[in-house]
Amino acid sequence: MSIYSLPRIKFPKIGKNKWPVYFIILSIIFGAIGGALISGIFYSKFVDINIGAPQKTIEDHYFSAVSQEETIISVVERVSPSVVSIIITKDIPVAYEYYYDPSEGFEWFFGESFEVPQYEQEGTEKREVGEGTGFIISKDGLILTNKHVVSDKDAEYTVLTNEGKKLSAKVLARDPIKDLAIIKIEGEFNQVELGDSEALKPGQTVIAIGNALGEFQNTISTGVISGLKRSIVAGEGTQVEVLENVIQTDAAINQGNSGGPLLNLKGQVIGVNVAMSQSAENIGFAIPINEAKRDIEQIKTIGKISYPFLGIYYTIVTSELKEEYDLSVDYGAWVGRNANGEQTKESTFEGSAAEEAGIKENDIILEFDYKKINSKNSLGQIILNYDAGDQINLKVLRDNKETIIPVILGER
Repeated sequence: MSIYSLPRIKFPKIGKNKWPVYFIILSIIFGAIGGALISGIFYSKFVDINIGAPQKTIEDHYFSAVSQEETIISVVERVSPSVVSIIITKDIPVAYEYYYDPSEGFEWFFGESFEVPQYEQEGTEKREVGEGTGFIISKDGLILTNKHVVSDKDAEYTVLTNEGKKLSAKVLARDPIKDLAIIKIEGEFNQVELGDSEALKPGQTVIAIGNALGEFQNTISTGVISGLKRSIVAGEGTQVEVLENVIQTDAAINQGNSGGPLLNLKGQVIGVNVAMSQSAENIGFAIPINEAKRDIEQIKTIGKISYPFLGIYYTIVTSELKEEYDLSVDYGAWVGRNANGEQTKESTFEGSAAEEAGIKENDIILEFDYKKINSKNSLGQIILNYDAGDQINLKVLRDNKETIIPVILGER
């Protein structure tokens, strides 16, 4: 069967001299019909190739956005039962107010009587003094949070679950270096899945969950990873610390979110929310989850968080310090010196592994167990790969001579 059919044409009888005219007319008619057919076929192909492709791409983007929204909803539904609020309570002195008239008996001096308020303590009462967030990392109730959330040793801590249950919590360990802590509640619970923070990429979508402002439990915010390996100064007043290698995100992290999880779209925890910038909008920070895995493993195996300790005061040698102080190397840990190259009051901590090994002022430790020490591979980062009690070798430059000194690491 033919798809296209032409109308039947009945040719009139024509004279000999009129053939050229009719030939031209027929040529025009058949040319128009043929052109229409061919252009229709090519136009159809053109639409398929040039117009159809962008339309398909737009639909793909639309369905991708819908899919991402569904993914976020699914992650939140799955992880939220493992996110908890941490309530901090403490015995606070209770005072009652009364009024005292200091002019009594001295009216001749003051002219008239008057009263001033006075306060006197009348026992104590438990009050809620703070809040934070945590998330369950084991079925038997281990919870990871920030150290600053549970830093008060005189306070009591209560966990409020997503279902509204209030459970007493015990602080098992506070990390001596990082802003991390592990607490425990009794029972059986759903636990989160831990991801790999080393695999993160800027621009990656993330989800933050936390007890925002201490009032809005399991508040959800989304954003992207806006930076990696940041260094910030966090805290206020005298409680200030430097946080290194943190994740920067534009997912909203508000007061009360501290200790909550930062998640990828697989529902895996890739960070512990720790701080927000008060001088900018939508700049928050999280501790990479890989830095917490060591703490979690140690709690499960030895019941505490332990760090190896060398025990020296030092600064990293740079090309600037090398030139200024005429040093023979531009790397290593310069013992007994501060960041400006000035001498510190002490070179080693009393009773430390470094003191026992005979490390001296002005020694430059070039290698820690055959790993070169420099600004990109600091002594603090290298030592975290070891445990207290490990024996290592230090390559030390002393009086322009290199020597190997064995050291048994202490515990912080």
